[in-house]
Amino acid sequence: MLRSLGQRSVTGSDEDPRVAELRTAVSRLRRELAAHPAEFPDRAAAEDELAALAAMTSDGTPEIPRLRRSLLLIAGAIGSVSALSQGLSDVRSAVELFGPPPRR
Repeated sequence: MLRSLGQRSVTGSDEDPRVAELRTAVSRLRRELAAHPAEFPDRAAAEDELAALAAMTSDGTPEIPRLRRSLLLIAGAIGSVSALSQGLSDVRSAVELFGPPPRR
């Protein structure tokens, strides 16, 4: 787990550790969703948004508003599937590493 937002990874790369954390969480949730046997109405929407998040992590630092939008769409799509709740929570935690939500 990262101790602070400014901490860099120890692998020797210049990659932002927040992006690495997000990539890991998204990858894990995508695998869990693919292995989940039950079909549900918004499964395709969740898969599409997870693919979009995965693409954002490969391009460097993602846009924070887009991250939050994707998180909301994914949560709405799979939020009631309890078997995926830990993976969803991990993605949410990784998105929160980029800063708190904007005030309204």
